[in-house]
Amino acid sequence: MRKFQTPIVKQISSPCLSKDMPRQFPKIALSDVDEEVRLLAEKVYASALKEEETKDALSLYTVPEDCPIGMQEAKQRELLRELAEQQSEESAKRKKSFQIIRSQSMSLQIPLSTDRVQGVVMPLVSPGSSCPLIPQKLPEFQRVIISGDYCAGITVEDYEQAAKSLLKALFIREKYSKLAYHCFPRTTTQFLCIAANETWREEDEILPDICPCPGEGEDPYSMENIPENLNYQLKMKDGIIYVYENIEALSINKPHCLPYPDLETFAIDMSHVLAMIIDGPTKTYCHRRLNFLGSKFYLHEMLNEMAELKELKRVPHRDFYNVRKVDTHIHAAACMNQKHLLNFIQTTYKSDADRVVLEKAGQKLTLKQVFNNLNMDPYDLTVDSLDVHAGRQTFHRFDKFNSKYNPVGASELREIYLKADNYIEGEYFARLIKEVAHNLEESKYQHAEPRLSIYGRSPEEWQSLSHWFIQHKVYSPNMHWVIQVPRIYDIFKSRKLVPNFAKMLENIFLPLFEATVNPQKHKELHVFLQYVTGFDSVDDESKHSDHMFSFKSPKPEQWTTDENPPYSYYLFHMYANIMVLNNLRKERGLSTFQFRPHCGEAGSITHLVSAFLTADNISHGLNLKKEALMEEYAIAAQLWKFSTCDVCEIARNSVLQSGLSHEDKKHFIGANYLKDGPEGNDIRRTNVAQIRMAYRHETLCNELSFLVDAVKSEVNGSQ
Repeated sequence: MRKFQTPIVKQISSPCLSKDMPRQFPKIALSDVDEEVRLLAEKVYASALKEEETKDALSLYTVPEDCPIGMQEAKQRELLRELAEQQSEESAKRKKSFQIIRSQSMSLQIPLSTDRVQGVVMPLVSPGSSCPLIPQKLPEFQRVIISGDYCAGITVEDYEQAAKSLLKALFIREKYSKLAYHCFPRTTTQFLCIAANETWREEDEILPDICPCPGEGEDPYSMENIPENLNYQLKMKDGIIYVYENIEALSINKPHCLPYPDLETFAIDMSHVLAMIIDGPTKTYCHRRLNFLGSKFYLHEMLNEMAELKELKRVPHRDFYNVRKVDTHIHAAACMNQKHLLNFIQTTYKSDADRVVLEKAGQKLTLKQVFNNLNMDPYDLTVDSLDVHAGRQTFHRFDKFNSKYNPVGASELREIYLKADNYIEGEYFARLIKEVAHNLEESKYQHAEPRLSIYGRSPEEWQSLSHWFIQHKVYSPNMHWVIQVPRIYDIFKSRKLVPNFAKMLENIFLPLFEATVNPQKHKELHVFLQYVTGFDSVDDESKHSDHMFSFKSPKPEQWTTDENPPYSYYLFHMYANIMVLNNLRKERGLSTFQFRPHCGEAGSITHLVSAFLTADNISHGLNLKKEALMEEYAIAAQLWKFSTCDVCEIARNSVLQSGLSHEDKKHFIGANYLKDGPEGNDIRRTNVAQIRMAYRHETLCNELSFLVDAVKSEVNGSQ
């Protein structure tokens, strides 16, 4: 293992980002990257490409050959290394240093004092500990404590190497999160500051800016008080929109002071995480810690379930049914249940049978003619014949899954009822969504974030969508909108709709920059964007791409083949434009956007690595087509034996990761929700036991302190 002469944290920490500093994207040159890291990353990519080529239906459930789990030879090698380590004076010195640091950390994390005031345990605080301050008052419950040799089962060198790799990954993710105004956990930030010998300040915390819902009596479609135009110049370069203050600045290529990411730096950062994935010590460490954490939570529930329930019973006027919960993954075209859609089709046929609703091949068709051409009577339809439920047959079959958007398998009905841009200007689609929104408002405690599509085939899509939103008055305080961008460049290119990938990106993002720079010229889009909270990248993740993403990948202007770019290529360029746009909108006092792509259902491990760097979160799951949100929770509770505290914790997490505004989150889950642990939990609003919150926070602090303490022990041991 390579020895470092300077503290390792100085080599892996990212530049400190604060609100008061000019924000620039820290770039990395290829010469700064270890050749070993680059080769390891390429090995992972090559393995992923090979895996995609040979993937079968059972591939998700197979164990990789190089996995350390259950490998007898690997265990024997580890045993020999541990025996050799015990005879090494240097290892013994570093191990002793680590044990001293761990004992200091544990004195803060574990409440050991016997002083109790009204059922509250007072923890002992060690000034030499690496842990951020934990609240002085913690709920009393039975804790699972592991004492003894903290390095048992793993050598000190391997442990330090794993900790270094994991910390570096966290630093990289923190950098990308803060640059894009994404959320990054406060506790993790505090530990990273300790690792980098920096001081954490609450005023430096970077958070997304999301518009709160209009107050009572305010017009959500008001076009008054729109900011003035700046008349900045905009130009796409290397697939990213650059902003220039005037024509002269454009002519001399002097962009406005915003962070502009570059492909090479992103590819290098990805290489570090990819190299970590196939690092043996890191895999072993993570596997063992995850197994331990699973067992630890099982013991926690066994020991404290009744205490948590007792705590919840003391909360007045609050149970699972009246805590706030958000459906963070739902497509607008699937936000209604099957029976609702069936009833709506039959109702519109009864009242609008002779209305022209579709133009096909130059011929205008009434609703009655459409059904006649399909040889069906709407009144004979049933939920089963409608066939819009995503069942077992759609599992890992995106083609079948996508076809479920066509009622009765007819694309004509999808065009009429589930599209915002059609012959009737999306009227039926708007009415359906407004009925769903009305039900949410009636329930009061349920919210949803439906997805609407922007494809990138033309820049007019944004104007059409924002006009639909305002014309049909689709706003609801219980709905916030996420824009999904399908990864279908190959289709547009084959139909000669776009000349290259850069044109598709320009069609998606240039209208947003124009509406931000000159909102007076784009009033409808400006109003609509107040209720858009994020972007999603969607399509079949299992699609194979022969291209291996790297710093050598062609620029979007040079991507002129009919082949679809790989997933990582899509994610970087979407993130890059969202990041620049967020910084520009923040500068103007406008709302920012989260990046929340589909990720993890299929495809290679590189998808998850890309999202780890770029995404705020990956709110992923099956579309909500069969049950309402309340029933989904009920089924989950029954299937996985969730307790009341479990489902309320899930509901609270759904609010945290949603695109609700800071003001709404304070109202729904507590004024201190940004704090971790019991301090940030208002049990009167969330119905989540303080015992559970304390367990989560202490466990997180323990795991993070393991990483920080390992780095400190390496520095101390090498001195």
